Amino acid sequence: MNFLIIFTNENTYALDLNNQSLLQQLNLVPNSDKNVKSYACDICNKPFSQQHHLKIHLRTHTEEKPHACDICKKTFSQEYRLKTHLHTHTTDKPYACDSCPKKFSRRVYLKKHLRRHTEGKPYACDICNRTFSDMSGIKSHVRTHTKEKPYSCVFCKKAFSITSSLKLHLRTHTKEKPYACDICNSAFSRQHHLKTHLRTHTKEKPFACDICYKTFSQPAHLRYHLLSHTNEKPFACDLCDKVFSQKTSMKRHFLTHAKEKPHICNICSKAFSKQQNLKLHLRTHTKEKPYTCNICNKAFSQKSALNKHLRIHTKEKLFACEFCEKRFFSSFDLKRHYRCHTKEKPYSCEICGKGFSQKSSLTRHFISHSKEKPYSCDLCSKNYSDKSRLNEHYRSHSTEKPYSCEICSKRFFLKISFRTHMFTHTNEKPFSCDKCGKRFSQNYHLNRHNRIHTNEKPYSCDVCKKGFLQKRNLQRHYRVAHTNEKLYSCDVCRKEYFWKSDLNKHLRIHTNEKRFSCDECGKKFSCKIYLNRHLSTHTNEKLYSCDVCGKEFSCKNYVSAHYRVHINEKNYFCEVCGKEFSSKSILTRHHRTHTGEKIHSCDVCNKKFTTRYYFNEHYRIHTDEKPYSCNECGEKFSMKSYLKKHSRVHMNTNPYSCLICNKEFSGKSVLKNHYLSHTKEQPYSCEICNKRFSRKDNLERHHIIHTKVRPYSCDVCNKNFNRKSHLNGHYRTHTNEKPYSCEVCNKSFSQKSTLNMHFLSHTSHAKETPFVCDICGKEFSFKPRLTRHYRIHKKL
Repeated sequence: MNFLIIFTNENTYALDLNNQSLLQQLNLVPNSDKNVKSYACDICNKPFSQQHHLKIHLRTHTEEKPHACDICKKTFSQEYRLKTHLHTHTTDKPYACDSCPKKFSRRVYLKKHLRRHTEGKPYACDICNRTFSDMSGIKSHVRTHTKEKPYSCVFCKKAFSITSSLKLHLRTHTKEKPYACDICNSAFSRQHHLKTHLRTHTKEKPFACDICYKTFSQPAHLRYHLLSHTNEKPFACDLCDKVFSQKTSMKRHFLTHAKEKPHICNICSKAFSKQQNLKLHLRTHTKEKPYTCNICNKAFSQKSALNKHLRIHTKEKLFACEFCEKRFFSSFDLKRHYRCHTKEKPYSCEICGKGFSQKSSLTRHFISHSKEKPYSCDLCSKNYSDKSRLNEHYRSHSTEKPYSCEICSKRFFLKISFRTHMFTHTNEKPFSCDKCGKRFSQNYHLNRHNRIHTNEKPYSCDVCKKGFLQKRNLQRHYRVAHTNEKLYSCDVCRKEYFWKSDLNKHLRIHTNEKRFSCDECGKKFSCKIYLNRHLSTHTNEKLYSCDVCGKEFSCKNYVSAHYRVHINEKNYFCEVCGKEFSSKSILTRHHRTHTGEKIHSCDVCNKKFTTRYYFNEHYRIHTDEKPYSCNECGEKFSMKSYLKKHSRVHMNTNPYSCLICNKEFSGKSVLKNHYLSHTKEQPYSCEICNKRFSRKDNLERHHIIHTKVRPYSCDVCNKNFNRKSHLNGHYRTHTNEKPYSCEVCNKSFSQKSTLNMHFLSHTSHAKETPFVCDICGKEFSFKPRLTRHYRIHKKL
């Protein structure tokens, strides 16, 4: 028999539990109606219809969890929760829908799903008319209208409208991550985070854009991408009306208005808006680095920094840009990169209002107003405004180059130099000009280029107030024009230079070091820039063009020198006559006009020249080299200027005209010589016979008469000539070639001068006799005939 022992203050009673009539009289028999809840919780007074439901409920107060998982040792208060949990290990879904191929791990989920096929969504919200398939769904939904949050966290008291949200939140306190990746063992607190992570291994991108068909691994990335087509920015700041495409960007921007920083550091009094930021900041004082890399043992103060560092070893870049598909190690780097596309500059200077895309850039800029340089080098006492710049400077003393290129093994002091170098392999130019579309590999080059359109010259000289586009141009101007300071001198010849790079180039003249060689012809050069300039002679390629007039050049330095023609910038001036020049090389050549120095000498005829360019042109007389050829007729020339002049024959253009008689000429030098016919000026005189000439080349040809040198010899008859043009004319007497023909009578001639004389016989000038012999008074219509006549008197 079963008895229930009851203890009171006075007596003890034993009740027979099989006596139903007695139990009913004492109201100890449970009612058979399930709607009647006869059992209540002594702690929270919650009623229950069955006693075992009350027992299970009491475990929520006692935190008793008698059911444990054999695999992960996790405990549960109810047995059915343990069974549900076991499916996370097996991923078994035994309950399948007959109407669709969907499967479920629990029967209750299947029942809920079946209502969509049979009943549809019978439960409707009275406020917004939204429909749901079950009662629990509509209950949770109604709380979005009432703002009711009955479930609160026992750790931080944060409230939630549904229990599932509370469960997920609790894992942030317990650090529970029940969903593990089978490939890399990464663990996650939510199942959909695991699904998203698995796509990084499978490279699956199931979400596609309907406009450009670009695919994404996450729906959130697709939503962000769609905003690039619509240019929609749905999130607006309530204070300044600034709009953003992402909610996170708007929240980050909102902190710039709040400026509320209640958390203050006890050591340096720096204030922070979040407690977590203060904790991380304190580690900069305590030097605490609790996170260590298992591979290289490097320590970090933040876990995010460790995770980012680990990807350097694994080469894993999880975060990809939606616009250009560039990948990054961390989400922070990706967000910072996004601003290149969105042109967003959330950080602005309070003094000058200039905007910046990064906070570190704003901090560095702010120091430019204070002119403060608190960081100094212990070795050379040089001061810097930024600690990172000081660390970079230290490497110049230690010759440490920590950044290495995996393609060509070249090493670099600075990370930014390494990144810039990588663009030479990829030919990537991510920065483009909004006005002319020109692309650049660095943002710095784009900003410098933009000044061409705005005509901005932000760097001005404190002495003469002259403005410059680039800081280095200002520094060069200050040293040359005002201080004449030359910090670097050669130990061999004591020659001084403004820049160390110029000194290094000069030293190779003494060592005769030529490290750079051409793969085509084997020619060697002391500087890489000379090699690059030389390579263009093989390819005839002109990669660099002027942004203003479009003129193309084979060398980048030529573009820089040419650009000064447009901006009329002349940084170099002659100390003797005060004349200004746009480049240093032109100034050096000009100096030789004062000193009379001719440093380049010909080994064949010992003739000397002021520049190597003129020497190279002269040397081709001896080698008979003609590197410049016409694309139209194939004729070759020894000088580029001759080719340009010749090309105008095909184009039938004479761009240079005389202001006095309007006669047109194909070359500028021909026009200058023609002007002398109007002025009758003869500035060049012979030192031997004092005969004067209007042109320098005529004087040089005249000098050969006194030297009796005839360097040009005929291969057929060995006759010698003092001019090459005379030799060419003489050759035609052997070949009988007559390339010059009259347009009137078609008569042919071997020389152009003969054709010109003949042409006058068709004009009215043939009857004129302006040339008179001084001896016998005979008159001639052509000067050459007078010259031949003089020989008769000489023979007599």
